[in-house]
Amino acid sequence: MREFIVENLTNTEALSVTVILMNNVIALIVAFFIMFTYKISYAGPAYSRKFNISIGSITIITAMIMSIISNNIALSLGMVGALSIIRFRTAVKDVRDATYIFWAIAAGIGCGVSQYALIVIGSAFLLLFLIITRKGFTSCNKLLVVQGKPDCLHKTEAAVDTFFSGKAHVSMRNVTEGSFELVYSIGEGILYKAAKENQMDISEKLIKIDGVKRVNIVDQKDELSQ
Repeated sequence: MREFIVENLTNTEALSVTVILMNNVIALIVAFFIMFTYKISYAGPAYSRKFNISIGSITIITAMIMSIISNNIALSLGMVGALSIIRFRTAVKDVRDATYIFWAIAAGIGCGVSQYALIVIGSAFLLLFLIITRKGFTSCNKLLVVQGKPDCLHKTEAAVDTFFSGKAHVSMRNVTEGSFELVYSIGEGILYKAAKENQMDISEKLIKIDGVKRVNIVDQKDELSQ
């Protein structure tokens, strides 16, 4: 038993050049695949090419680390200790970016231990999942922002309620002595349907009300609410 433990702790059997090349080639291909997926599925306001390149680099670096560790338990424990003292303080702007970081690490680990089939199949399913969720579950709401004098507040609220048949939800209602501001959250489909039924945009109708100074319609993305 003692000899078995010592043998596994000090196993320094080197990988063949063929295996090393194969691991790195597959890691490179998967890295570009992850980078491509990040680019086509990103829905934020500021796509970062540098971050995308970093994701690909993580895949290759992780594969390299796994090839170095191989089956040597002592070396793997030493690597864990070395990495545990590293502190990463760079903030992730989009919470979805963490998904790609973990994907890159998992792909690198798989390539480093020659689990090519697992990485290819898993990456394909993850690509499908990210594309479906991007197109099917992203927020498409609009924000209707109305500003004006307090005298026309109730008239403005009634006009919005009538225009959208009660389907516009008030997100913010701010009234001061000399002005008011209303913010409505409206589905994109509801907005276009109401405009078609009324044969005019809501902004055209509200701006005609005496006392309304400004009407804005802006996109409501997930990034705005975080």
